[in-house]
Amino acid sequence: MCKGRTMMNEIMWSNVIAVTNRRLSARPYLEQIERICIRHPRAVLIREKDLIREDYAHLAARVYDICRSHHVPCIYHSFIDEACSAGAEMIHLPLHLLRKYAGRPILTEFGKIGTSVHSREEAEEAAALGASYMTAGHIFATDCKKGLPPRGLPFLRSVCEAAEIPVYAIGGIHTEEQAEEAMAAGAAGVCVMSEAMQI
Repeated sequence: MCKGRTMMNEIMWSNVIAVTNRRLSARPYLEQIERICIRHPRAVLIREKDLIREDYAHLAARVYDICRSHHVPCIYHSFIDEACSAGAEMIHLPLHLLRKYAGRPILTEFGKIGTSVHSREEAEEAAALGASYMTAGHIFATDCKKGLPPRGLPFLRSVCEAAEIPVYAIGGIHTEEQAEEAMAAGAAGVCVMSEAMQI
């Protein structure tokens, strides 16, 4: 973990999309989701992308219920049919899936559609394909991308300048200072995984 002020103060949570990863959870998974939701982040993104469709749907439904009980927006990841069946209002699609589904009626089921980008060109494409927001990374060094150099704040600034939709910085954000640096570069907020799953 990076040194610096702890990130998860009450004000900062309103700028955070908490990204789930049950393998990092400090306690039983649903208990951890509850702990996240009582802090009222901007949203909870149910990543868990290693799960098969049926297992994801079952777990996501339980997370969705917890989020709703705390009035926290809940974002399904990748599994578009399962998100529709659950009545989810938000979906996050990797860019290759956004390309696949762009223009199809099924996307009209969602109030907000997110995607992930790794270049200024992808940011421009994502906006053109109808994304409502995007995540851009990885910004700082992270164990999730071990050995891969971070793209850094200049990259984030470039993406934010190119995008006409909100951009959320992702990758290696562990401190309040890093979150503030990302937002100073133009990000609408930040995504955190390990910090969220360890609170």
